[in-house]
Amino acid sequence: MDVTIHRFDELSDALRDAWHRAMDESPEYANPFLAPEFASGVARHRAGARFAVLRADGEPVGFLPYERNALGVGRAIGLGLSDCQALVHRPGVTWDARELLRACGLSLFEFDHLVEEQRPFAPQVTGRFASPVVDLKPDESGYPQWLRGAYPGLAKTTLKKERRLGRDIGAFRFVFDERDPRMLRTLMRWKSAQYRRTGRMDRFARPWIVDLVDDLFEVREEHFTGVLSVLYAGDRPVAAHFGPRSRTVLAAWFTAYDPELHYYSPGLMMHLRTAEAAGRHGVTTMDLGRGDKEYKDWLKTRELRVGEGFVSRPHPVSAAHRLWRGPVRGLRNTVNAHPALREPADRLLKTVGTLRTSHPLTPGGADHGTP
Repeated sequence: MDVTIHRFDELSDALRDAWHRAMDESPEYANPFLAPEFASGVARHRAGARFAVLRADGEPVGFLPYERNALGVGRAIGLGLSDCQALVHRPGVTWDARELLRACGLSLFEFDHLVEEQRPFAPQVTGRFASPVVDLKPDESGYPQWLRGAYPGLAKTTLKKERRLGRDIGAFRFVFDERDPRMLRTLMRWKSAQYRRTGRMDRFARPWIVDLVDDLFEVREEHFTGVLSVLYAGDRPVAAHFGPRSRTVLAAWFTAYDPELHYYSPGLMMHLRTAEAAGRHGVTTMDLGRGDKEYKDWLKTRELRVGEGFVSRPHPVSAAHRLWRGPVRGLRNTVNAHPALREPADRLLKTVGTLRTSHPLTPGGADHGTP
């Protein structure tokens, strides 16, 4: 297997088409986070972004996007933002993990949402986690009928709250593909406040992430489209979601709502409305992303498995990185896996968030993984 390394300004139309073909030929790689458009978007804001091309008989058959620092430590492209990671390849392609790292000039490659199918990386996976998804089918009967059929336990309460919201605030309205950039800024403002309120790291305090989301909002391609969905009551935005979609997969990414209207459960309304509309627009899977959340248990129809870990070559830098990152990840995973630990930790973070809101100069909190 021949491996070449490229900057993203070297991603030709021919290579992009070959990357898309690899996505199309394996359903495991249909996720929009695996598309070259997402990787290229990250690369515009991350100087160390590169991609490896694997060739068989001169033909490109595999693609690995990654970020590399000055010490040769690599990480999946958009690590901490991406909910799906993989070496995207055509069926039957295999590789040697350490030889691949050597070709990329990496001593280590870190990932946290690796597609389960990636067998050459499997020996280096330190943990496997559920990633809930919703299987969707087109239904032209209308949202109330779809909701009663898909989620009978949620339907009565949700529809009642939607009617109440319409009476109290204004006529209820949902837009699946909102193109008004002002609504994207509203979503970011709500999400930023939510991060601070709950003691999490505020992603939108990082200018490069704001710019990345702005860029992805403008992308409208077959294998990657930035979709902004908004719930309105009258002219007032109530809740919003922004996430990428491919031809068949919509990734749930950033969801937030007007906190003044929390009584109406607008976040749940947003997920349900988005799922129903996505099915009508050709999406067959809504990926909710790794993480234990009550609403995911309510909505999921099945679970995928994603891996976390470090592929490494014998090297002092890789050993030091594992010693530093391994215990941090292990502690976080232990807390998240046990409700008796997770719930007190969430309460502590919310207390910190309250203090930070009261005292804006308080330093930011820790990253919490998937938004």
